Amino acid sequence: MKIEQDKFNSYVKKNVFETLNDYKLINKNEKIMIGVSGGKDSILTLHMLYQYRQESGIDFELEAVCIDEGICGYREHGIESAKENCKNLDIPLTIASFKDEWNYNLDDIHNLYKSTCMPCGVYRRYLLNKVSDSHKCDKIATGHNMDDEIQSFLMTFARNDQNKFPKFGPILNRIDKHMVPRIKPLWQLPEKDVGIWCIVNNIPIHDEECPYSVTSLRSDVKLFLNKLEENYGVKQNIFNSFKKTFKIPQKEVHLERCDICGQVTAKSPCNACKMTEEIKEIL
Repeated sequence: MKIEQDKFNSYVKKNVFETLNDYKLINKNEKIMIGVSGGKDSILTLHMLYQYRQESGIDFELEAVCIDEGICGYREHGIESAKENCKNLDIPLTIASFKDEWNYNLDDIHNLYKSTCMPCGVYRRYLLNKVSDSHKCDKIATGHNMDDEIQSFLMTFARNDQNKFPKFGPILNRIDKHMVPRIKPLWQLPEKDVGIWCIVNNIPIHDEECPYSVTSLRSDVKLFLNKLEENYGVKQNIFNSFKKTFKIPQKEVHLERCDICGQVTAKSPCNACKMTEEIKEIL
């Protein structure tokens, strides 16, 4: 089926801009840090926020950060994509690496846990917040699309992790001046449309699966949902049901400073420092 570029671009922009406007994701004079991996989702987020700044009439700043986990033969391509797109849009880019922060790459510790995604997730979230806070950003924009949200929703059910239910949705409240809240401009956009947008606009992206993603629960849930979608078309229904029924307010959380690194945490030591101590004992 032939896709009309202008018509499709209008659909994508309308979808993303409606999320930005309906949920008031960005306000005047805010500084937004975009988490850019170089993949399709983060690159679309980068371009959409660039367009939104031009067309919305809202004056706000944009920066980008790329986290280098240290995955040889994989992350280098993502960094090049992030650099190229940020340069084309004149958006400042910061690169923060596991190696610089902890003196080892993800490749060095990938076999220490049942799923490599566990240490990667802890360290990525840590660096994303640390860099955004040090740059005095008001919000972090991530590339989470509709499929990602459904997957996270079902994974939380499977793990009975009730503390995470309030974290669903396109925006989180700021719970501490040093804990930068996340926004999800692509929250209502299906993943397949993200990929199509990159193709029809010939946008340079890093189009490879992480070599460690096969070890994650998310990978299995994603395959399961894609199979259901192929046979029954369930994703939009699940998402709509989720939007209508799960409106759990965020609870007040008491945060403190990590005794080791000084970053904000619910309990000292923070997860990153606790994990780092465990890894150092093994290596």
